Amino acid sequence: MKYVGEAPQEELATGERSTRNRVARSILDHGPSTVSDLAGRLKLTQAAVRRHLDALVADAVVEPRDQRVYGSRGRGRPAKVFALTDCGRDAFDQSYDKLAADAIDWIARGAGGGARGDAAVTAFARDRIATQAGAYREAVEDAAPDKRTEALAKALSADGYAATARSAPNQQGEQLCQHHCPVAHVAEKYPQLCEAETEFFSELLGTHVQRLATIAHGDGVCTTFIPHGAGHGPPPGTSRVGGTPEPDTPQTDPPQISQQTEHQASESTAGRNPA
Repeated sequence: MKYVGEAPQEELATGERSTRNRVARSILDHGPSTVSDLAGRLKLTQAAVRRHLDALVADAVVEPRDQRVYGSRGRGRPAKVFALTDCGRDAFDQSYDKLAADAIDWIARGAGGGARGDAAVTAFARDRIATQAGAYREAVEDAAPDKRTEALAKALSADGYAATARSAPNQQGEQLCQHHCPVAHVAEKYPQLCEAETEFFSELLGTHVQRLATIAHGDGVCTTFIPHGAGHGPPPGTSRVGGTPEPDTPQTDPPQISQQTEHQASESTAGRNPA
C-alpha cells in the first residue's frame, strides 16, 4: 500500500507507512473503530492516530462515519468511527482468483470432466466475453477502419487491461498489447479464457488475428498481431462471439507472420511486468 505526502527522510517515511498500514490493518481486523479504539490497540497517542487517519482519508483508504448506537443513546453526538472503503479493502490480500478458479473447476466437474468439462469451460469463457462485448463493439464500430485497433485498446484500458496499439515490427499490421490482465492467474489454469478473447478480437475486427504472447503463460504482455485491413466485417461464416464457421464455408488460413517478427515481439515483451 503506497501513500503520498510522506516525510522526505527515507527512514521516517518508511516508519510512517508502516504505522499507517498498522492503522488500516487494525480497522480491517476489528471493524469500524474510533480514534480512542485505535490508540489503545496500537499503543499510539490519539494525536498520532488522527494524523494517520487524515492521510488515509485523503487517499480514500478509510472514511469517517457516525457510530451506530444500538438501544438507547445518551446525550451528545455519537462518536465518529473510521471504516475501510472498497479501495482500502482491495489493498489487502483477496481470494478472488481462488474463488474464480474454484467456480470454473465446479463447472468442469459438473459437465463430467475430460473433454466435456473442457467444452463447458470454453462455453463459459465465450459467454463471459459476450456479456462484455457491447462497449467494445460500440467503440470499434464508431472508429474509422484504420483506428479500430486503437479504439479497442482504449476500451480494454477502461476495463483495467492497460492496453495500447502500435505498429508491428514487420509493418504488415498492428500489435494490440495488454500490459495487465485481471484474470491472468485463472487463465494460467484455464487458457480457454485467452482463447475466447482472441476469437472475440477476430470477430470484432473482421479478420483472423494471431496471439503472440500472454501474461498467463509467463510473458510480460499479452500481445495480439492484427494484420492491416482489419475492421471490414466479420470473418466468413461468423456472426457472434465464439461463432463457428458454417459447414460449407471455405476457410482461409490465418495470416502468418515471420519467425523474425515473432522473435522481435517476444524480445519486446519479455521481462516486462504488468502495469
